[in-house]
Amino acid sequence: MTPSHPCPYSAGTGSDTFLAMENRRLLAHRKLARRAAMLVCLLSLVALRLPAQTPEVPDWALPSSPTHVQAPPPAGFHRPSKNFLTPLGIFQGRSEIGSALAPGSAAYDPGTRQYTIHSAGYNIWYQRDEFGFVWKKMSGDVSLAAGISFPDAKGYGDRKAVLVLRQSLDDDAKEAMIGEHGTGMIHLAYRSDAGAMMKDMTYRFGGVLNGVQAQRIGIEKRGDTISIFVSLTGEPMHQLGPPATVHFDKPFYVGIGFCSHQPATVDAATFSSVTIEKSAGKVR
Repeated sequence: MTPSHPCPYSAGTGSDTFLAMENRRLLAHRKLARRAAMLVCLLSLVALRLPAQTPEVPDWALPSSPTHVQAPPPAGFHRPSKNFLTPLGIFQGRSEIGSALAPGSAAYDPGTRQYTIHSAGYNIWYQRDEFGFVWKKMSGDVSLAAGISFPDAKGYGDRKAVLVLRQSLDDDAKEAMIGEHGTGMIHLAYRSDAGAMMKDMTYRFGGVLNGVQAQRIGIEKRGDTISIFVSLTGEPMHQLGPPATVHFDKPFYVGIGFCSHQPATVDAATFSSVTIEKSAGKVR
C-alpha cells in the first residue's frame, strides 16, 4: 500500500525536502551563534572602555580633614569579613576584616622574610574595624614583634600597621593592639568587649610626629595583661607605657595587620623579621 504522504527518510522528493529543511535549520543556527559571539565581543569591548566604578563612601567613613571629622559608624552597621584559609609564612590564614570597599591582598617573601599587606579601610577604631589581617590561632601567653615600614612614603599620615590579638574575625571583635601610624605615633589600643568603643594610650615622641619611626614594635600577652614594646633606634626592645587588661577566651587570633585609613584607597605596610612565641617575656 502506497502511503498518501511520502516518508521524509525515503528516497526521492521527500528525502530532498527533508535535507533542504535540515540545511536551512543548521544555517540559521550558525547565524545565530555568530551573532551571539559578536554581541559578547562588543559587550566585552564596552566593559573595557567603561571607567571603573568608584565605591560610594559613607560620610562617616571619610578621613578627618580641615573640613571634615570622621565619625563612628551607625549603630548596628557591619560588613562580614572575608576569610582566606591559606597559610602565609608562619601564619595560618588571612582576612579582610570588615570587608573594606576596595579588596586587599597579602604576600610573604621567604628570601627577605617580609610580609606585605595591601589594604584599604576607614579605620581600626570605634565599634568596628576595616583592615587587612594575617593571623594564626593561639592560646595562653604570646610574644609578637616585627619591624615596620611603609613602601609609599607619601601615604596618608594616619594609616597604621598593627600587631593585634582578636577574639574573633568579626568586624567588631574584642581586641588589643599596638599600632604604629604613618606619622610615627604609637598607641596601645583595645576593645574590651565585642561592639564596645575602642580605648587607647597614645605616645608622641618629643612632641613631634613627622620623621620619627620606631624600627621595631612588639606586643605581649601575659595572662590578661597586654603590654607593648618598642625599639626606636635599634636598642633592645623595651616596654612602652603601662599595660592594659583584656581577657581573651581560647583560642584567639594573633597576627599582623594594616589599615590605609582611607575607605576605598589601598595602601601597604611591610613587616620584617616577624617573631611569634607561645610565651610571655620573649618580645625581641
